[in-house]
Amino acid sequence: MPRPTGPPIGLALTRTAKAVSRAFDDALAAAGGSLPAWLIMISLKTRSLGNQRELAEAIGIRGATLTHHLNTMEADGLVIRRRDPANRRIHQVELTDRGETLFRQLAAAASTHDQRLRTGFSDEEIATLEQLLRRLQHNVSGEAHDRASRSDA
Repeated sequence: MPRPTGPPIGLALTRTAKAVSRAFDDALAAAGGSLPAWLIMISLKTRSLGNQRELAEAIGIRGATLTHHLNTMEADGLVIRRRDPANRRIHQVELTDRGETLFRQLAAAASTHDQRLRTGFSDEEIATLEQLLRRLQHNVSGEAHDRASRSDA
């Protein structure tokens, strides 16, 4: 196996992802929100979700974790949950007027953060970065890993 010429790419990616994530968390906090609130709000605004289960799946968290976040958001007056008239066991989630206002603030913070990340990059470089990130994601997917393992045997 050839010796790496530099630090492992996963380490560089992890360090960068942590720094970018912390900066995004800070930007959302400065705008009065949090990452969980932003993920819930952006999902409610951009997807047609019928209930909490679908919302949890869209965000990629467990139902109990979503319930915890929704309880906090509901107590803060950001969302309301209503029982589905067709199935009383299902809760439908909607942003309140206060939630809509915070969503706009967080959207502005997210946009500013994105522009900050793009500083110094050309459109072509951004497209290349997106392609490289997709390739890294593919490389760690089960299918790509399985193919590589079979070819090594």
